[in-house]
Amino acid sequence: MERRDKIAGRLKRKRRIRKKVSGTAERPRLCVYKSLQNIYAQLVDDDAGRVITGVSSLTAEVKAATPYGGNAGSAKKVGEAMAKKALALGVKEIIFDRNGFKYHGRIKALADGAREGGLIF
Repeated sequence: MERRDKIAGRLKRKRRIRKKVSGTAERPRLCVYKSLQNIYAQLVDDDAGRVITGVSSLTAEVKAATPYGGNAGSAKKVGEAMAKKALALGVKEIIFDRNGFKYHGRIKALADGAREGGLIF
């Protein structure tokens, strides 16, 4: 399988998911993106069309805990940091958007970290 086909498949899954998933101010969408080296998460209010907050494996508090951002351990830390930030903003319930990625490995670890941090989805 070529890289081009793999990316096209993910984007096709992403479009299919985004037809059904949308965030609001009360229940924002937790959008996740992973690269080979890092993982990123954002809370998005689709009604207003704005990003509420974001955390990545490059954020200072996460980078201090885990120096390498491309593994499940750092993904879990990102999830926990996102939960902490969301709860500080008064957000308890979210909608999880895996962005076309399969729900295993780092994506699952981030979701588990967010759940352990207190988010409901």
